[in-house]
Amino acid sequence: MILDKLSAANAYRGIHPRLDGVLDRLNEAFLATVGPETMELEGDKLYVTRFTYETLPREETFFEAHKRYLDVHLMVQGEERVELASPGGLTLFEHQGDFYAYRGEAEQSLVLRPGSFLVVFPEDAHRIKIQVNGPETVSKVVFKVLVYEE
Repeated sequence: MILDKLSAANAYRGIHPRLDGVLDRLNEAFLATVGPETMELEGDKLYVTRFTYETLPREETFFEAHKRYLDVHLMVQGEERVELASPGGLTLFEHQGDFYAYRGEAEQSLVLRPGSFLVVFPEDAHRIKIQVNGPETVSKVVFKVLVYEE
């Protein structure tokens, strides 16, 4: 997991070539072009979508994880609590393609706010959409980066 300010994004170059492609796009001009429809940047190897939703009480949320993709979450408006845990310590209850849904207890917790970004790797189950101080409408851009080929 990486949590940092947008101003420090270049420090993470070299981790993966497609992650570098995301870092190149963490700017206002590009982010303004991202809408609710998935925008393919390198086909299914790198794509981005803007999500707008209401945050929820913790008990209405669940963990998700992926085995082939990492996610880069960039909060545009609002704030949400994100919890993280190792998938091995959670209970799997749904699986479709590269989406794995889990229940269980968090190992870490953070608040994602505008101006910061979060990178969750395949080993990072993440519970998103959690209210910080009650329900709030958030707008978030999420990049999906293929890091493990089949």
